[in-house]
Formats: sequence, structure tokens, C-alpha cells
Amino acid sequence: MKLAQLVVRRRGWIAVLWVAAAVVFVPRASRLPNVLQTSARVEGSESAAVERLLQGPLASAYARYAVLVIGGVPSPATAEGAAALRRVIQPVAAAPQVAGVFSYLDRADSLLVSPAGRGTLVIVGLAADSATKPDRIIPHLRSLTERLAGALRRDYPDIVLRWTGETPLNVDLRRTSAADVQHAERRALPVTAALLVLAFGALAAALVPVVAGAVAIAIALGAAAVAAGIWPLSILLQSVVPMLGLGLGIDYALLMVSRFRDALGEGREPSAAAAEAAQHAGHTILLSAATVALGFLVLLTVPLNEMRAIAAAGLLVVVTSALLATTLLPGVLATLGARIDWGRVRRATFRRTSVEWWRRWGRWVTGHPWVALVAGGLPLVVLALQAIGLQSGLPRGDWLPASMESARALSDLRRMGRSGMIQTLRIVVTMPEHVSVRQPAGWDAVARYTQTLQADPRVARVRSIVTVLEAAGMSRAKLASTPGFTTRRLTAGLLSRDGRLALVEVMPGESVAPNEVLAFVRELRAMGTRRLGIGGASLTVGGLPAFNTDYQDAVAGRFWHIVALVVGGTMLALFVGFRSVLVPLKAVVLNLLSVGAAFGALKLVFQDGHGARLLGVTQPLGAVFSSLPVVVFCIVFGLSMDYEVFLMTRIREARNAGMSDHDAIVEGLGSTAQVITNAAAIMLVVFAAFTLGDVLLTKLLGFALAVAVLLDATIVRMIVGPALLQLAGKWNWWPAGNRLPESRELGGLRPVADGAPHGYVLERRPGPRTSQ
Repeated sequence: MKLAQLVVRRRGWIAVLWVAAAVVFVPRASRLPNVLQTSARVEGSESAAVERLLQGPLASAYARYAVLVIGGVPSPATAEGAAALRRVIQPVAAAPQVAGVFSYLDRADSLLVSPAGRGTLVIVGLAADSATKPDRIIPHLRSLTERLAGALRRDYPDIVLRWTGETPLNVDLRRTSAADVQHAERRALPVTAALLVLAFGALAAALVPVVAGAVAIAIALGAAAVAAGIWPLSILLQSVVPMLGLGLGIDYALLMVSRFRDALGEGREPSAAAAEAAQHAGHTILLSAATVALGFLVLLTVPLNEMRAIAAAGLLVVVTSALLATTLLPGVLATLGARIDWGRVRRATFRRTSVEWWRRWGRWVTGHPWVALVAGGLPLVVLALQAIGLQSGLPRGDWLPASMESARALSDLRRMGRSGMIQTLRIVVTMPEHVSVRQPAGWDAVARYTQTLQADPRVARVRSIVTVLEAAGMSRAKLASTPGFTTRRLTAGLLSRDGRLALVEVMPGESVAPNEVLAFVRELRAMGTRRLGIGGASLTVGGLPAFNTDYQDAVAGRFWHIVALVVGGTMLALFVGFRSVLVPLKAVVLNLLSVGAAFGALKLVFQDGHGARLLGVTQPLGAVFSSLPVVVFCIVFGLSMDYEVFLMTRIREARNAGMSDHDAIVEGLGSTAQVITNAAAIMLVVFAAFTLGDVLLTKLLGFALAVAVLLDATIVRMIVGPALLQLAGKWNWWPAGNRLPESRELGGLRPVADGAPHGYVLERRPGPRTSQ
């Protein structure tokens, strides 16, 4: 209480500190996209090791590459087509963002020509900084090819120049995702404002949480820009901050405003009402924020820059929103006073009617706990059991947004039968010390491995030092006897200068599904060097499929570790907060039920395709992204705990005031149900807005979060939770005792059941001025 009074009394200084924070951080928010990483990476993985070797000892100009798909021109096998290709290649090769260009003009390879006869493709090596600045490189290259297409259109009216590959796809996905977030914000904010007006019945009361949420997002984004300058973070962060900021920032402010208006309604002066709101709602908000933050802290243990970006985004939003609601907002409310009800659109009796309705509902649930438990819990359990069949991996089908140039270019490659180029495996063979590929033993080892891969039915093409020299009419003996500078053009990127490292590139067949390619990666890694036939050698498998494999393994291998840490940490925090064993245990079980139900809904709708068309997905996906279960678990577990803490705090306060367990449950439900359902409605609107975007991952995440919040705030907290509390009775509060000591702050309150307008009221006995 002393801290709450201090926050209200020093509200001027606190406001100055927040203004200073806004001045420091908000301008930096606009620069956030420039300091975030577009490409994902798995720290310490084989795919990352191959990338380093390509950029280092192998000195490949194609360590990172893009594919330029050229359509609407004659085949480069003809003189006219070769001339057109030359007119495209020369300006592209001269661009400072380009490290190398390989086309049909360099080698008459049928792989580089469309079987239909009109069109070709070019492999373009990207400059070394493409890993950190792809958002600058790809737009420059696109601008260049747009000008080239305009100039060539006079001679070739149907010409099309499109970029695709890992880097262009990453850039387009991140940009499309950012656009989705902006559209979702524009959809959600008006509906959120309308819901708040409906909830509070006054324009001013509705405006305060919206402004609090917006300020929390702006400051969190600015703080993220500072953090990204020190610690590499993925651009995914700028999608997560608005999603969580709109929900958590508004929710915490909504709880504080509700408590303040309750205190004003009981006759408190504005400053006393603000201090009381800060004391009770502030404790609830901080305990809730601690449990939400725990899930994001655990995500930091996953060695993926994307997961760590989500974790950083969540932590920044939670901390900013909680501090804003518990420090700045009480002072703002004390200053506003009765003006918080400015712009009233309905009478105050509506809230009293709503509280009484929820009390009647609480009396029914506590009067029929077994009926409520079976009616509410059984459908949730059935839905949660569907989660057993949830598959994680790469979804099948063409799920990339059609608005992306890189996705359209990938479709062009599929029509040409060349989309396997994007899925090329890049295997680095490392010879033992004192052995070189130029020597017979090393050469024979690479040749055997090449032949093994060529014989695999899943492989369409193998490129190695052996195949390249054979195509050029050279043998190993000639390679060994020819000076290095003479053969460097042929061996560049395929052989290190000392001859110990050799690159083998494997292009999967067109009919091989993405998940089959991932299985092939695991098979190659498990097989190791057995097919090389030389002791002391090693294989490192990289490329986009290897990265996807490493990504899946990094997430899936830590899922149960993350679950254990989050569950254990949450139980500990709730045990300290409520001094009970059953309360944390019940909260964890119900949260797991909410998470399981969300996973079950994901499985039914997206994996199996039941109703997916309503959300813009035309076919069953067969699997969900491997990162989704971990992210959904951490976010849902924390958000669900919000409502549990809101409810249990009020029940404990009522019980401390002298009520029986039954009456305390009814009072807690009556006083918090409207706040919980209003907060959940806002969360539901925010998350549902993200399901309408084009990026599949964002759509699935928004859907899972929306379903979890809907089920948790209604069936779990309003039916199943109270029923379990009623059945447990006094054992809910063990080991603190059958009855907790009276709270000094509650001023010695007692229930009066007879003649009260709502069944009972709380009557003051002599004690300190503050009360519930």
C-alpha cells in the first residue's frame, strides 16, 4: 500500500520519466527494420558450418545465391535467345551486390533452359553482406531487373524477370508479414475501441487502455531497436510486438481502470481510489506479468535467432506494459478522477446488473460442481486429445503468398521442372590431414561419393569437382599436374586451395516432397563417411533443406525441456504468490488443457482441413510449422495464467475478508468475470485479425491464440475452474491453513447475507481507511 501511495503521490515525476523514455525510444522504433536480421539461422548447426566454409576456405562466389527466372524470351540455345540473355546478364553481373553469375552462356547445360523452349534461369551469387543486409540487396537487384525488363519489352513484349531463392523468399516473407501486421492493427483497433466503450460505457475509460497499449508498443519497438544493435535479432520481432502489445497492454490497463472505477463507485477520493487500484490491481498485474515473462525467458534457450526474437519481443512487451500500467497509469487516473466517466454512453446500473448475473452464474456452478465439470471439461478433453495427432514439419502444398514475386518465380521454376534448384543440398567433404582431392585417394573418395548420390532415385543432379572436370574433358592427373591458377576457374567454390575441402551439390528430383528431402538430409548425416571409403574424413551437410532440418531438430529437441521449465517455474511463482499447493497445480492443469485444446483445433482445421477454406487455406496442410507448437505453448500458457491470477486474487481477497469458500468463489467470479471476458474479447479480436493475413505462419499463430483465449476465458475460467475450487473446498489453501489471516488492508470486512441487494455485501468494521 505504501508503494501504491508513493506511485500516486509522485505521479508528476513518474510521468516525466515516462516522457523521457518515450523521447529516447519511440524515434528509434522507425529504424527497427534496418537493424533486424532477415535471414534465420541455427547457431552451432551443420548448415551454418557449411555456410561459413563456403564463405571462407572454399571462397565460393555462390555461398549465398538467388535465381533469376527469365521468361518470355527465346531459348539461349538460339542466337537470338543468347543475345537477349547477354543483355540481361551484363548489367546484373556489374551490380555491386553481385559476386558472380552463372548461366547457359557459361556452360550449355540443359538444366538452365526451360523445356518449353522460351525462358531460362541464371544463378546469381550475392555479395558477402547479403546475410546481414538482404533487405537492401534484393530491392536493388529487383529495381535493376525492372529497368532491364522495361528496356527489353520493345523487342520481347512478354519478357518477365523474377527473383527467387532462399534470400529473396526470406525478404518477401518478412515484408509480407510486416504488411499483415499493419493490416491486422488497422482491423483490430477500431473493434477493440468499440468493445472497450461497450465494456466501460464511457469514452474516456475506453480511450485510456487503447492509448496505454499504443504507448507500450511504441516504447517496446524502440527498446528492441536498441537491443538489436547489441544482440542480433530476427525481423520476426516486429510482427510479434504489435500482436502481444495490443493484447497485453490493453488488458493490464483495462484491469487497472476497472479497479479504479470500482473504488470511485465506493466513494473514494480520486487519489485514494488510484492508490487502491495500484495496490490490488498492481499486485495482480505484476504476478501475471511474471508468469507470462517466464514463458518468453525459456524461449531464449532455443538456439534460433527467430525464437530469441520472439522471446525478446515478448519480454519487452510484458515488462513495458506491466510497468506502464502499475506506475504511470495510477497517476493518470488520479489526475482524471471522475472525468474517467466522460462521454458516458450507458447507465452505470449496467455493471451492477452484469456483476449480479455473474454471481448467479457462480452460485449455479458452485451448487452443481460435478455437472459443470463434466459439461465444460469433457468437450475440452476431447478436443485436446486431437493434439496427439498434430504433426510438425513443412506444410504441404503451395502455401506461399501469391503476392510475393519470389513465390511467383518459384511457380515458374516448377512449371519448368527446375524448382529443385532451390532445395539443393550442399555437402562439404573434409579430407584427413595430408590428404588432398588432387591425390588419388582423395579423388577416388569424392568420385565414389558422387556416384553413390547419382544412383539415388531421389537425386536429379550431382555437381562436384569430379563431374565438372569430366564435363571439361579433364582427369585427376591433369588437375594435379596443371598449375592452380589455370584450373581455378573450374574449381572455384568446389575445391579449397589446399585441396582438403571439396563441395558436392545435390539437387533433389522434382517429384520429391519437401519433407522427403528433409528425411534425405538426416539419412546422409546418419550414413556419414561410410561411402567415402577413406578413414579420418568427415561430411558436413548444408543448404536450405539442411537448414530446415536443423531448425526442426533445434525446436523439437527442446519442446519438452521448455514445457518442464515453464510449468515448474509457473508453479513456483504461484506457490509463492498464493501460498498454496492446489491453486498452482489446478492452474497448471487447466493451462495445459487450454494449450492442448488449441493444438487440437490446429490439427482439425489446418492439418486435416476441416473448415480451413473459411480462413483462406485451400487444402489440408498435413503438418504445421515446427516452431509453432513451442511458440503457441509459451504464449498461451502465459496469457491463460493472466485470467487465472485475475480470478484467484479476487477469490483470495474475499476469503481473507471472512467469507466462506463457497461465497468467496461466487464473489470472485462476480467481480472478475466481466473484466476477464472483456479482456479476452479484446485478445480474441487482436488475434483473429492476424488470421486474415497472407502469411501462413502468422495465420496459424493467430488462430491458435484466438482459440486458446476463447476457450480459456469462457469454459476453463468460468466453468471448470470454479467447479474444481468448489470441490476442493478448504484444501485449495493448504498448507497456509484452512483460513488465511485477515488482511490489514481490507480493514476487517465481514459478509452480510440477509437483505443485501446482490445476495450479500461487504460491511466495514473499524480498521484502516482502505477496503476492497
